[in-house]
This record gives sequence, structure tokens and C-alpha cells, in this order.
Amino acid sequence: MAYTTVVSPSTIQQWITEKLDIQKIQESLQALGYDDETIDAHIKEFKKAKYGRKQFTGFICLGAGAFLGFVSCVLTLANPIPELFNIILYGLTSIAILIICIGLYFVLE
Repeated sequence: MAYTTVVSPSTIQQWITEKLDIQKIQESLQALGYDDETIDAHIKEFKKAKYGRKQFTGFICLGAGAFLGFVSCVLTLANPIPELFNIILYGLTSIAILIICIGLYFVLE
């Protein structure tokens, strides 16, 4: 008969806020008397929650960079202030690309 292990989300969030590494989590779970399957399930959920938070940050950066790039494109094409054409074209677009690259780093890490 297979037993299902229940992983407490509050415990996972507590580990994330305490910034514990996997080794310390394994040691604490072994000290509590959990078996290897339960420890593996807890660590798997910990990694999932930790990387999920980074991916969320990455998607926010991707959205902000895409919006800034779109605004840069529209302002470049409309050219409302001719003196700012080069600043908008090269500066704002470069900032948008930089934010997108940061977002990609967080998503693909």
C-alpha cells in the first residue's frame, strides 16, 4: 500500500523566508524522523516554490520590457519631439532590451 506524503505549504514558505539551503532542510527533516521518500517530496516542493517565485519575477520583467519597447517603437515612429528622437530610439530601446534580458535570465535560470 502506497502512502501519500502531505507537504505543508506554510512550512515551505517558512523555509524560503529563512533562506535555507537543501542540505539544512534534509538535516532538519532527518532529525524529525522522516523517511527518504518524504524528504525527497519536501525538497521537490521546496525547489518548485523557490523557482516559481523567480519565474514570476522574470515574467513581470518580460512584460515591463515588452511594454517599454512598444512605447519606444510608437514614440520613434510618431516622433512627437524631434530633439528627443535619438534618445528615444537608442536609449529607451536599449533599456527595454536590458529589462527583457533580465527577465529571460530569471525565467530560464
